[in-house]
Amino acid sequence: MPRRFLHAPSAFAVGRSIVARACLLFAALVVGAASSRAQPAPSPLDRAHAHNDYEHARPLHDALERGFGSVEVDIWLVNGTLLVAHDRDSVRADRTLEGLYLAPLRAHITARGGQVHAARPPLTLLIDIKSHADSTWAALAPLLARYDDVVTSWRGDTMTVRPVVAVLSGQRPIATVRAQRERWAALDGRLDDLTARRRAPPAVMPLVSDDWETITTWRGAGAMPRAVRQRVMQAVNRAHAQGRRLRFWNTPDTPAVWQLLVECGVDLIGTDDLEALRKFLTARVE
Repeated sequence: MPRRFLHAPSAFAVGRSIVARACLLFAALVVGAASSRAQPAPSPLDRAHAHNDYEHARPLHDALERGFGSVEVDIWLVNGTLLVAHDRDSVRADRTLEGLYLAPLRAHITARGGQVHAARPPLTLLIDIKSHADSTWAALAPLLARYDDVVTSWRGDTMTVRPVVAVLSGQRPIATVRAQRERWAALDGRLDDLTARRRAPPAVMPLVSDDWETITTWRGAGAMPRAVRQRVMQAVNRAHAQGRRLRFWNTPDTPAVWQLLVECGVDLIGTDDLEALRKFLTARVE
């Protein structure tokens, strides 16, 4: 790792402070505002997000063993079954959402005394819907409900916190989910959803995600354009002011970009290189 990323005291202090505030925001405003229990201390890996997690050799397990706080899975509804794949022509009958994620999560949590990661916030299970939003949600909702010992749920304004928070991205059934008084998933928003006209309550839309290219075309090589940091901070401040977390997709797997995201307080940092991001985030607090 380049030396400048490990020995910048002022950036380190600012970054660690922002990490703590962001993790406590998630714990307090998203997954337990009504709870009287002490909030868990933040971990640098709470913000580690496994992009397209199912493409790794051991889906879910590779990310969990590295302490990741969020995993992403793409799903298609095919003949009534929720199958995991990025593209429709890549689905396989043996790779189901339940088989690769929900059932293993239940087993993992049971074996660890009711938690995904000890003394840390719930795992974010980002479910990217690739097929038709409402028909897929009609199949997904009862499946999540069968895992009500694992998955956080909402009944009206009451939230029951469990070890996993499911968040729907991709083809999002926004109107349907917003109208439901009982549900086992929240919504992933976009920066446009932060406007007053489109805004949903944070309990419905606790996360906001958008394309890195809405900020910049800089990919981490060469000098960072001066306006980039300001644009990232503006997005972070908008999301946090409404009690939401922020994520960008399409971010390059480079320490220069990761450093910027951490220092600006971006809550979930996606990667395809799990081990590299784990080392980067943990090195900052050693």
